[in-house]
Amino acid sequence: MNAYDIIRRPVITEKSMNEMADKKYTFIVDINANKHQIKAAVEEIFKVKVEKVNTIRMMGKMKRMGRYEGRRPNYKKAIVKLTPDSKSIEFFEGL
Repeated sequence: MNAYDIIRRPVITEKSMNEMADKKYTFIVDINANKHQIKAAVEEIFKVKVEKVNTIRMMGKMKRMGRYEGRRPNYKKAIVKLTPDSKSIEFFEGL
């Protein structure tokens, strides 16, 4: 599993944008990835130093389309905190 399989996409919300001031970035990651793999993947892709990784397992919501019910898929979020001397991630700069 390479780094791009572990980090799926960034989470762009108002809360995650406010946390960027504290050098915290939020990503949707592979559901089977652990904290060590997430840390290594972020350091490899963005060339930064990671201090801490927090993960959250999110349950998919129930949704209806008329009389049919379904469920959105479960996913895992990772909040990555960078070290104080690390540079910021350029991907989030223009947002």
